[in-house]
Amino acid sequence: MNQSERITMDPEICHGKPTVRGLRYTVESILELLSSGMAVEEILADYEDLEREDIFRRVRLRQASQPDKAH
Repeated sequence: MNQSERITMDPEICHGKPTVRGLRYTVESILELLSSGMAVEEILADYEDLEREDIFRRVRLRQASQPDKAH
């Protein structure tokens, strides 16, 4: 599954916010869970219809879009 299939935007789902595979889990909410310290395994256990790649793909994209703060 490619990126455009994993992250979707539909005006009928979550007011058009980016969601994970149209499942009504916003990308923002998944990132908030991770930021709060929740482990990937905990998220997957709580949201059984998510797949590991849904989370990792989003994290990689987020990291790639942020400037390198080390320089």
